Amino acid sequence: MSYTLRGRLETRLVVSAVPFLAACAVALVVAAWWPVKLAALMIAVGLFLDVTAYHWLLRYQAGWVAIPLGLLELGIVLGIARAIHLPAPLDYALLFFAGAWLLGQVMVHGGLPLARLSYGDDGGELGRTGAGLGAAAVVALALTGGVAWATLPPTVHLSAGVHRGPLVLDHSQRLVGEPGAVVRGGIIITSDDVTVENVAVTGGEVGIEIDGAENVKIEHVRVSGTSLDGIQARRASVTIRDCLIHSPVGEYAQGIDISFGADLPMSLVEGCTIIGGREGIVTHFSNVHIQSNHVTGTTLRALGLTEMSMVMVEDNDVQDALGVGIYCGDYSECMIEDNVVGGTRPDIASGDRTRMGFGLVAHSGAKAEIEDNQLSRNASPARAFLGARITAG
Repeated sequence: MSYTLRGRLETRLVVSAVPFLAACAVALVVAAWWPVKLAALMIAVGLFLDVTAYHWLLRYQAGWVAIPLGLLELGIVLGIARAIHLPAPLDYALLFFAGAWLLGQVMVHGGLPLARLSYGDDGGELGRTGAGLGAAAVVALALTGGVAWATLPPTVHLSAGVHRGPLVLDHSQRLVGEPGAVVRGGIIITSDDVTVENVAVTGGEVGIEIDGAENVKIEHVRVSGTSLDGIQARRASVTIRDCLIHSPVGEYAQGIDISFGADLPMSLVEGCTIIGGREGIVTHFSNVHIQSNHVTGTTLRALGLTEMSMVMVEDNDVQDALGVGIYCGDYSECMIEDNVVGGTRPDIASGDRTRMGFGLVAHSGAKAEIEDNQLSRNASPARAFLGARITAG
């Protein structure tokens, strides 16, 4: 088929109408904007490619070309979504894109030619109907975008200087620290849809505590001098990015603890540096993706994945742990890929044979699937204990 530019744009907007409305309905059900943002991103990418590439490069478009073009658009959409931290679960995003693409093919090859017999001869143009539907689609996008913008949580700026904590965030908001903003005594988050950015937290038992909240984002924070946890999440779904946790106080201090959220959306810990403490990142009965972190100098384990957790561990750098580098235990299921674990030292004083400097340990019925990890300069590479299994992916 030989599309005109108008035909491409009208067809794109018309076939996108149903997926966009479906995304709006899903957004109402899940009480989140990511389905609408994902649908808008898909439409925007498609329109951009129609104008800048497809119209000029594909004077005639065979039916089969829709497959590689769909894969191209999928790759671009996923890349942009990742770059802008769009919180869309990957499986739902792929399912939504596939459904929208299939519906589009049915409409282009069946529905639109039947509804307008001259559709092919007109290069995909839909006449007055197409112009009206296209205008309606643009208006719907604008209205939805306006509503989304109007309902965004308010942004609160934390001025430079030391602020006495604990700060309690009990309603949706975005707390952004100005350069030099420090909270002494911790931050407590009890509401969904809270973001904390660019804040230093020092002292107290817990630096940042998330209790019973979902869609919480912690980004570019620095936590030091805590005696229990740098960041603690209980019954919560949280995204933690680009944090620094160091200088713990006391022998039981941990870096990040995510617990008791197995029935909640997966949490993410990415790009954090954790120095010292008993454990760097620990999970209990939770679904967590641990990616691209640097953990060093822990005294029990660098990464502790326990109590029936479901965890993906990839691209992390674990150095100089005492006893164990990565631990998967208590019937947890762990996918451990592309990590570097080095310099793990045996804990001779403990007398515990499971802590003799293993880069990776599976324990107590856990299942650890490993692939492409570098376990070097450890006293021992990897071992399973008490009915646990380590398998190569």
